[in-house]
Amino acid sequence: MEIPERYKYAVIPHVMVDGAAEAIAFYVAAFGAQELMRLDGEDGRIVHAEISVHGSTLMLGDAGAPFAAPGAGGPCVALHVYVPDVDALTGRAVTAGAELLAPPADMFYGARQSTLRDPFGHVWILLTPLT
Repeated sequence: MEIPERYKYAVIPHVMVDGAAEAIAFYVAAFGAQELMRLDGEDGRIVHAEISVHGSTLMLGDAGAPFAAPGAGGPCVALHVYVPDVDALTGRAVTAGAELLAPPADMFYGARQSTLRDPFGHVWILLTPLT
């Protein structure tokens, strides 16, 4: 079996949240994500889903043993995503309900960056390379 292109040369973040369906809807509204697949459990919870955020794959599902969500003893995941326009996407995410932790700013390492926290406790670092 070949490794799918979306998994090659990457560490794929896998986050567990309370309310995975709501998280997917938020990521669509905030970041323009596309849902790639979803596996629902018998109880209606999402066992596993995958979304694409600007070409990067994110795996997620509803929290439950042994995976707790942030705020319930689970880890918070920081997600770095390179995007074409950090200012526009930051505004879109804040409008959708993200908490702005650091507004877009030009950084010494050659990127314009903002930092957000989504309603599910995960930190998003959005970057646009400076030319």
